Amino acid sequence: MSLQAAIRVRSRIDIWAAGLAAAVRAVAGWRRRGLLWALGVGAAATLPPVHVFPLLFVAFTGLLWLMDPLPASPAGRRAAFGAGWWFGFGFFTAGFYWMAYPMLVEPERFAWVIPFAVLALPAFLAVFSGLTTLIVAVSGATGVLRVLLLALVWSALEWVRGWILTGFPWNLIGSAWSFSDAMLQVVALVGAFGLSLITVAACAMPATLGGADNRRAWPLVGAGVAVLLVIWAGGTIRIATAMPGDVPGVNLRLVQANIPQRYKWNRELREVHFAEQLRMSKLSAGGNVATHIVWPETATPFFIDRDVERLQRLAGTFRDGGALITGAPRTSALQEQPFRLWNSLHVVDGGGAIAATYDKSHLVPFGEYIPVRGLFGSLDINIGGHDFSPGDGIRTIRVPGAPPASPLICYEVIFPGKVVGDGGPRPEWLLNLTNDAWFGPSSGPYQHLASARMRAVEEGLPLVRSANTGISAVIGPYGRILASLGLNEKGIVDSPLPAKLAGQTVFARFGNWTFFTLWAAAALAATVLRITQSRQNPA
Repeated sequence: MSLQAAIRVRSRIDIWAAGLAAAVRAVAGWRRRGLLWALGVGAAATLPPVHVFPLLFVAFTGLLWLMDPLPASPAGRRAAFGAGWWFGFGFFTAGFYWMAYPMLVEPERFAWVIPFAVLALPAFLAVFSGLTTLIVAVSGATGVLRVLLLALVWSALEWVRGWILTGFPWNLIGSAWSFSDAMLQVVALVGAFGLSLITVAACAMPATLGGADNRRAWPLVGAGVAVLLVIWAGGTIRIATAMPGDVPGVNLRLVQANIPQRYKWNRELREVHFAEQLRMSKLSAGGNVATHIVWPETATPFFIDRDVERLQRLAGTFRDGGALITGAPRTSALQEQPFRLWNSLHVVDGGGAIAATYDKSHLVPFGEYIPVRGLFGSLDINIGGHDFSPGDGIRTIRVPGAPPASPLICYEVIFPGKVVGDGGPRPEWLLNLTNDAWFGPSSGPYQHLASARMRAVEEGLPLVRSANTGISAVIGPYGRILASLGLNEKGIVDSPLPAKLAGQTVFARFGNWTFFTLWAAAALAATVLRITQSRQNPA
């Protein structure tokens, strides 16, 4: 073989070897991404209704382990961001798969949106977890400092997710503990974001194992578990020493008609649905007559505020001195321009008059309105069918024969520290009307209920939740479900109205500032630890 031929063969071998090495790296990279995605799915499996909570330790520990080693280079920073992004993509795709269900109500119109709902939204939300791991990696932190930094950044970005672009604080990591009444009690102090901070720190602590000195790591792991046990014990004591009570003279009836979303607005069936809910409201149950009847969001498929005859029919369903509360659409006067449509709640008194009205203020993007409509042109992507107008904000309303209430329609209940209006009288109960029929038999309604329970504990107020297809529930001020009707069941829930706590919780007084205080304390501890490490190891 000539020298030139040998050079050509060697060159080809080098090319093939380089290609093979690139392929191996690609396969290894995709295996790593797949593992990160699977860890994120595991973290989602700790949420309602699955609650495999030990996976929290596996997920966050594995996330930190898979971030090592990451060099301080552009490629290393991309890998650090990618680690968190793939973890978050798994977490949000598994946690929000039910986003496909609303598009299946009218698949002929909206089925094409499903890939965007179940992939694009998780891809966007995964940016928050990607930023988390990027910040942790760039910091160069190791050991327990690395764990604390992960918890600090994760919880801070959960808070950001709660308000940016109108906010979507659904499936906060702290809600993984909603299977335990005792574990939820700490949110009365530090709120849901605070519980997320504590949870990530405790569950990621095993990542300190496997280093040069495991003898120092094991006490840290034990400390993380001990913190969770202390929270559980404190919550158990709080519940055991509770003084439960009911509001005298208030007998609630929640009506869950279980109307499938596909038929809810059918013109030929609207009167049938209305009459059936009236019948259920009047059912005899042990001789008790309800003083206050609660129908779900948009349960009245008419502009009931202008319908005297139907208002009188509603007024005949409850005991004198009470009220019926129902969700219904509401419009501005026909001659008023621009014409406006609201997703509203009406309180109907014994005389058939509307005693109070609340218009939903926090609307669902692409469900109740199209944000930046000019950007989307004439695309038919509003799942709700029409653009609603926002109301004036959360406020307290008067309910005849019952204490004042804070009305919350649908997902307005998921925002920590935003369920009670500023100024005016403080409500004595939270009133949540919702229609989770959009989400079918998925985990969505269970996750929604978990958020509602956390708001009750944070505010120290009972919460009454009426849902078209479930889960309707009466929840005490400690977050315990006192009466309920399951998902996709038809029936009524009769219950007294639980009394509020005698005093305000710490969270009710200071809101998310309690989380910021806890966050600042943890950040100070991390700073002191960083300084100590630097002095011990100047290199």
